[in-house]
Amino acid sequence: MTIQEIVEQAMTNGYLTPTMEAEVGRICDKASELAVEEYQALDRLMGALLTGQVTAVPRKQFINVMEELVLSEAITKVSAIEASNNVALDLGDIAAYALNRLPPLYATTEEGATYQRKRAQDDLIDMIAEQVQSAIARSLDQPEFFPERQALTTKDETKSILNQMTSLLQEYAPDYAEPVNVA
Repeated sequence: MTIQEIVEQAMTNGYLTPTMEAEVGRICDKASELAVEEYQALDRLMGALLTGQVTAVPRKQFINVMEELVLSEAITKVSAIEASNNVALDLGDIAAYALNRLPPLYATTEEGATYQRKRAQDDLIDMIAEQVQSAIARSLDQPEFFPERQALTTKDETKSILNQMTSLLQEYAPDYAEPVNVA
């Protein structure tokens, strides 16, 4: 997306998401100099943000307590298996598999997170252990189909997911489409 498209979408929707904000930042970082239209779009966005016409959606202000509970359980079980066997397990795969089979426990405050942790300890601890164990069993039984696959990275790492996807597409479909120069 271009800066103008992002600004137009923000104006239409009335909010600027963290993803939209990051994309504008990425475009600005990559460009050695912005076009007049891009500066005008940014100025329009700034004015809309200052007047309240557009609201900036804050970054993550909630947590899924289930993630920390599953990770804790998975780390405990995986480290015990890896210590006793000559096997390496992918903690991310195991946690994702288990999390996809468990209810989310979102909280926006510390009190809410404490409540969700207590609820999980009282009602869901056996289900968490069962799903983590199932994920580990599945991981141990699964052959390594794509040993060259790469894990997702965070925005702090050198290659963004978008860059990885672009590289992947360029590698597998180099002649699919020529880049279009927009003036």
